[in-house]
Amino acid sequence: MAFVPVPRSSVADHVFGQLRDAIVSGRYRPDEPLPGERELAAAFAVNRHAVREALRRLQQLGLLRVSQGGATRVLDWRVHAGLDLALSLVQSGDVLPVDTLVRDMLEMRACVGVDAARLCAERADAELRGSVIRDVEAYAALAPDLHAMDKANIVLWRDIVDGSGNTAYLLAFNSLVAGAVAVGEVPPERRAAELLDVTGHRRLAEAIADGRGDAAAAQAHALLTASLTSPATPPGRECRA
Repeated sequence: MAFVPVPRSSVADHVFGQLRDAIVSGRYRPDEPLPGERELAAAFAVNRHAVREALRRLQQLGLLRVSQGGATRVLDWRVHAGLDLALSLVQSGDVLPVDTLVRDMLEMRACVGVDAARLCAERADAELRGSVIRDVEAYAALAPDLHAMDKANIVLWRDIVDGSGNTAYLLAFNSLVAGAVAVGEVPPERRAAELLDVTGHRRLAEAIADGRGDAAAAQAHALLTASLTSPATPPGRECRA
């Protein structure tokens, strides 16, 4: 396949990015050998050190198997790669070449959020339950400004996930908030049906404050799946306050 020669700055990053996209998009199939370092260096118009660095990073992410003295072969990223594949892209502002990734991220967010809400209702102490109530009222006061509500929504969910007592959920939440699932920015308008449902957020907070885990999970599910089933609501229109 043809590669695009890269600028002299951060050449290893450019080589890494093009090879990563070729692997993730399926242009290189699992177990297919990559060209040798010399051939890749010529194709990218870079030195072999940049190619070697890019291959090392791809191997660490579970995209390649590098054999000393043998061919470098592509691994099936759906089997071998983890969230660190997405995390590696945060600083560069790059995104994975997967068409459904925004939907996939929202679905993952819903799964984590629903169980985090249930656990928060069951495990959180009185102080944190009070914080969730206050978070929702601060959030409600910002309606219908979607961008301001989006920021306040993060504060609310950070308290909910923290109250769940689940470290894995907290780390996943941090990655989602940072854009580390590499979907690029999801505009608040994409989540208008969720963000403008102030009544739904109040119900969620009340369920958590009352210790009703099942009710909190159900309300979280309704909120976090709204953007997957409803068209975006035009800015400036409040849904259910």
